[in-house]
Amino acid sequence: MGAEQPETIAAIVAAHRAGTLTPAQTVARTYQRIRDHNDPAVFISLRDEKDAIAEAERLATKDAASLPLYGVPVAVKDNIDALGFPTTAACPAFAYTPTRDSSAVERLRAAGAIIIGKTNLDQFATGLVGVRSPYGIPKNSIHEDLIPGGSSSGSAVAVGAGLVPLSLGTDTAGSGRVPAMLNNIVGLKPSLGMISTAGLVPACRTLDCISVFALTVDDAALALSVMAGPDQADPFSRDRPLQQLTPFPANLRLGVPRNGQLIFFGDKTAEAAYGDALKRWSALGADLVEFDLEPFYETARLLYEGPWVAERYLVIKDLLASAPDAIHPVTREITAAGARLTAAETFCALYRLQGLRKIAERTFANIDALVLPTAPSAYTTAEVLANPIELNSRLGTYTNFVNLLDLCGLAVPASMRADGIPFGITLLAPAGCDALLASIGRVFHADTQLGLGAKNVAQAPLAPLPASSGEEIPIAVVGAHLSGMALNGELKALNGRLIEATKTAPDYKLYALKTTPPKPGMLRVEAGKGAAIELEIWSLSSSAFGKFVNAIPSPMAIGTIRLTDGRSVKGFLVEPEALPDARDITAYGGWRKYMAEAATT
Repeated sequence: MGAEQPETIAAIVAAHRAGTLTPAQTVARTYQRIRDHNDPAVFISLRDEKDAIAEAERLATKDAASLPLYGVPVAVKDNIDALGFPTTAACPAFAYTPTRDSSAVERLRAAGAIIIGKTNLDQFATGLVGVRSPYGIPKNSIHEDLIPGGSSSGSAVAVGAGLVPLSLGTDTAGSGRVPAMLNNIVGLKPSLGMISTAGLVPACRTLDCISVFALTVDDAALALSVMAGPDQADPFSRDRPLQQLTPFPANLRLGVPRNGQLIFFGDKTAEAAYGDALKRWSALGADLVEFDLEPFYETARLLYEGPWVAERYLVIKDLLASAPDAIHPVTREITAAGARLTAAETFCALYRLQGLRKIAERTFANIDALVLPTAPSAYTTAEVLANPIELNSRLGTYTNFVNLLDLCGLAVPASMRADGIPFGITLLAPAGCDALLASIGRVFHADTQLGLGAKNVAQAPLAPLPASSGEEIPIAVVGAHLSGMALNGELKALNGRLIEATKTAPDYKLYALKTTPPKPGMLRVEAGKGAAIELEIWSLSSSAFGKFVNAIPSPMAIGTIRLTDGRSVKGFLVEPEALPDARDITAYGGWRKYMAEAATT
């Protein structure tokens, strides 16, 4: 397959929608590439090819415009539940068969993605190296001698090698960023709680984060936008939708550590590459501001020297007691220490962490984001196997503190070293700043003009951001304004953007009104007396929203609509006075299905 083939999510979805490539062809290509790549250590389990192609073919009956990941093959780290696959966490003795998808996978599938397999990892997501698995060591996609990085080893290699354009990892201490650097791809670690962790095997439950690997920042941000949102099944979930990306800010202030504070463990090439990356940021117009990195280092030490190791122990304590030999020896050594920690030690560490969080808050008072090396150096598999704990610890130098301080992160390729080893930088900002990091990270990555992944695919020009005049306001539409329907052009004329297709909470009724053109009316009813109605959420600028709402004729009205996941959004409702002559079409579940049947009768 040549480089002319679409490789990014954006290019693949565009080709699927244009009809120049079918989802079934893309899925078949994925399986051919997996065979050609011929590394059995990348996937722990792989879906039957015919089954995946059949699912891709079934997508033809769906509306491509409403599915942001239409026909995109996705790999999932094997500590995240996906229906049809065992979940092993890279420990055969721990394996179980889930009865439902994790919330993240469920949202990917609803967006049109096709799950093709579960990827290898450092056992129980403990490690940044990718060599602690009974299922083998995936070969680094760029440089075979190098470790793949962990713990999300298989997921990073699958994207780096061009097997899939999107994969899920997890990131508690850097597992979604270190492997991204080592495979020359983007690793997005969202704000804690932004993606539900329901259906994830915990590592440290209070810090765990599902992360995204992709070839470009735009691709990673798209995947995040699909998965982000609250989930009642996850008590750590937060209502944090991804905000709209914005142009590169004119007065961006980036934090860089004070002179002498950075650690590269003697890797002069990595040190020089970081200096070059800072020059690139300055050339892009960023103002570099020095800050004190020492409190961040102190926070990092808490992760493995403090009580959070006890969270890892809780996950596998039964297995440690009944079958300790089933656990990788390095993982066993690290995790068993968690049993010895006391409640007093835990509170002592929590008090210190709270002080460190306040220091971090002050750091960000006059800085938009930090820019750090993703990792201080890169190591070969042989080096790590000979010195497993120390070298693993070094790799977490700039990642271990991030979730403890409730920061979001974006790892972006920065350069390819003369020795063929990739170097990357990570942007860090307070929780909720995910859109800012994506907005500046995409510009930096494009400016490097680096090839994407191991296939060295040329970067396409950055896609223009949607025009925005002021704050964007979401609006839910249920009828003629849906994609492809009679009045959808009104939204597009106002530069409306389709955000997602979803459903209401199950307490609405839908009626067909006697209007021209035909329109539905949706009414909130008593809980349990209605149904979940299909709708789309579009985004309008505040001025466009005003124009749109002002033009809505009676008996339509704008009110607050409750969605199936508990969120609320403004959208179309109907005045009850219009309903005596209307037909109850609630049983259809949505206007599109009703209109499709009406067209055939």
